[in-house]
Amino acid sequence: MLQDYSNEKFDIIIQGGQSNSEGCGIGAVDVPYEPRPEILMMKSDLGIDIARENFYEGNTIGNLSLTFADRYVQRGRLKDGRKLLILMAAVGGTGFHDRRWGLKDDLFLKMIEMIEKALSMNPENKAVVFLWHQGESDTANPVRDIHYKNLRTLVENVRETAGQKSLPFIAGDLVPQWYNENTEVCKPIVTAIKDVCSDIGHGAFTETTGLTSNSEVVGNDDIIHFSRQALYELGDRYYEKYLMLSS
Repeated sequence: MLQDYSNEKFDIIIQGGQSNSEGCGIGAVDVPYEPRPEILMMKSDLGIDIARENFYEGNTIGNLSLTFADRYVQRGRLKDGRKLLILMAAVGGTGFHDRRWGLKDDLFLKMIEMIEKALSMNPENKAVVFLWHQGESDTANPVRDIHYKNLRTLVENVRETAGQKSLPFIAGDLVPQWYNENTEVCKPIVTAIKDVCSDIGHGAFTETTGLTSNSEVVGNDDIIHFSRQALYELGDRYYEKYLMLSS
């Protein structure tokens, strides 16, 4: 049986996208994330637990939303008597091109279900930000206008579900190493993401200059995923964009 959280009041972080949002970063970090009782996470089964990094095949796996959430608490954004709930809707290897994030697709509908569930648990629950990182899969169909329309439609529908037309939306660039080796297909997708952030209102695009891939840190061949330390830094950069949007 799922635990009853109707007596909790949550600030809600919506997190969507694919693997760099879900978290695939490995390697050492300067200061490891320490779980906090006031930062929780909802998974796709609608279960809620203390938010923490995943552990897979001997590696601790980073997640940008954990750093974001940590900063949110550290800097006094979480008011007394409230907790922070991350809705982990991101799934690796998914996009619009493979029909996972369109309005009738499974991952979009699951994310909407998670938002509705989180908001319904207590009338004082509220969404505070929508964090998104995705685009790698859609380089299979690198058309700026198609990606722009798909992403803008997604954001508008998430805001409608959350009941906030001005819900801050933050997205980010791809891993620099991978982008630089695949510029022709990456550029139209990244341009679309930037344009959505610029046009939709209360949106911000996060640069990833200087952030490392797993390959650069641990010497494997994974150039498409941010390293664990890079995901920590990306979470910081997302948070700085949030401060800009919410000031």
